[in-house]
Amino acid sequence: MKYVIIGGVAGGATTAARLRRIDENAEIIILEKGPHISYANCGLPYYIGGIIKDRNKLLVQTPESFNARFNIDIRIHSEVTAINSEHKIVEVRKTQSGETYTETYDKLILSPGASAIKPPIPGITSPNIFTLRNVKDTDKIKAFVDDEHPRTAVVVGAGFIGLEMAENLHHIGVKVTVVEASSQVMNMMDSEIAAPLHQHFKEKNVGLFLEDAVKKFVPNGALTEVHLASERVIKADFVILSIGVKPDTFLAKSAGIKIGETGGIWVDEYLQTSKEDIYAVGDAIEFPHPISGKPSLAFLAGPANKQGRILADNMVFGHKRKYEGSIGTAIAKVFDLTAGSTGLTHKGLKALGLKHESTIVNAGSHAGYYPGAKQMIIKISFNPDNGKLLGGQVVGYDGVDKRLDLLATTIKNGGTIYDLEEIEHAYAPPFSSAKDPVNQAGFNAENIMNGFFKPLSPFQFKRLSLEDSFVLDVRTPKEYALGAIVGAVNIEVDALRNHLNEIPKNKKLLIYCAAGLRGYIAARILRQNGFDDVYNLSGGLKVYNQTMAEQSNAIFYEVN
Repeated sequence: MKYVIIGGVAGGATTAARLRRIDENAEIIILEKGPHISYANCGLPYYIGGIIKDRNKLLVQTPESFNARFNIDIRIHSEVTAINSEHKIVEVRKTQSGETYTETYDKLILSPGASAIKPPIPGITSPNIFTLRNVKDTDKIKAFVDDEHPRTAVVVGAGFIGLEMAENLHHIGVKVTVVEASSQVMNMMDSEIAAPLHQHFKEKNVGLFLEDAVKKFVPNGALTEVHLASERVIKADFVILSIGVKPDTFLAKSAGIKIGETGGIWVDEYLQTSKEDIYAVGDAIEFPHPISGKPSLAFLAGPANKQGRILADNMVFGHKRKYEGSIGTAIAKVFDLTAGSTGLTHKGLKALGLKHESTIVNAGSHAGYYPGAKQMIIKISFNPDNGKLLGGQVVGYDGVDKRLDLLATTIKNGGTIYDLEEIEHAYAPPFSSAKDPVNQAGFNAENIMNGFFKPLSPFQFKRLSLEDSFVLDVRTPKEYALGAIVGAVNIEVDALRNHLNEIPKNKKLLIYCAAGLRGYIAARILRQNGFDDVYNLSGGLKVYNQTMAEQSNAIFYEVN
């Protein structure tokens, strides 16, 4: 059997290695248009920032080492320009010499990845404007940083790569400004989870302009002027474009292979395209989302590697292993904070019209009495009819990854909020609490399902507080004196039973405390004393203040 694989990074390299491990006699060819295969593209920003010192650490395998271990014919600088599916032939151009030739196949695997989006912004081809997608891009940026010693940079786009680049440039002393057209960084997350990241930009003295798109780039001597829709002009030594990526489907389209609704290559549950004996994996494919069932894309290394293993088995042993799709579990380090999401967010569920409720938990990374505990925020979304967990998001300093992994595993296994309640975690005071924050999220959700309290997001609370409502602050008088929501009446939760006659029964009661727990206790007291229209601020005042604060950090740097 002769396998030809187009693209030699995550999905393509994994498919090739698995094929060899289960079929020693197969002929396997990798055609890669670039100079590298199997490199760690997720580590590229950290090499630029000097966290990863050795460039060779990024190259998981070289063509020579991969061939030595797996006996695979690896042809770098080899771009496939056409596919003839009827005769099972691909046309290949050697990018260095321009020479062309044809190669036959029995089974063809497409792993073209994704390409960086470069919209037609005037001046986008100006000098010192870079994208970061591969090792070649990295080498250009690293050489510029090392040789030119830039003082300032603008990062356009605040997704995962954009924020990681901002952090790493800041780490090496570059003054960074991030520009994002939407209202928040990490637009795949809900606003309450992104808000702490925005405030962290202020702590790090990093500029952040939200809801402000780039109109044009203008070279100005050694500098580049970034002109924004707000009429601001930011001058910088260089610019990193991180506007997003799109599936690389040019070759598939030209071969008449079906393209899906989201612009990715359509594949079936066995990862076969619309053409027999042509398969596809990685960033370029479209597949139904496990929760919504809607076509979706996943620009993530984890799913690509898993797809490669499944596909190799299907091609050798027959179509037996089904790919179940990705729930989009992703995490990023943003300066000292860590933020991640899995499944569908509140705004994603709302856009799809899927019934759900959400709750926010403010909790410590480990037991509060053990030194060094740091706050984290967990938000989960779930089906209020059956408790099925639909999504989770976490932001904090320590322990974010393990909580996100627990949520992701529960969602992937079709679990519920009741499963969160029962998760048995490794507990000792330095590592967690007896009731882990993930357990607590499950408890909160169950209380909502049982009607014990009605949660309000910060935005809902703000809107209702401006109406004919009674806003009740149940913190201590000392806490209240340090700052409160305008118009709130302070009755400490421990004294609430003695002041019930001071609370109106003909108004909506909006309760809040610092983190949400005391508000819940107050809501239970009031509900059981004849107050029906009672709401609790999800996540408490801390989340509210972060969400309602100015989100941009209006600092930008100009070189004189």
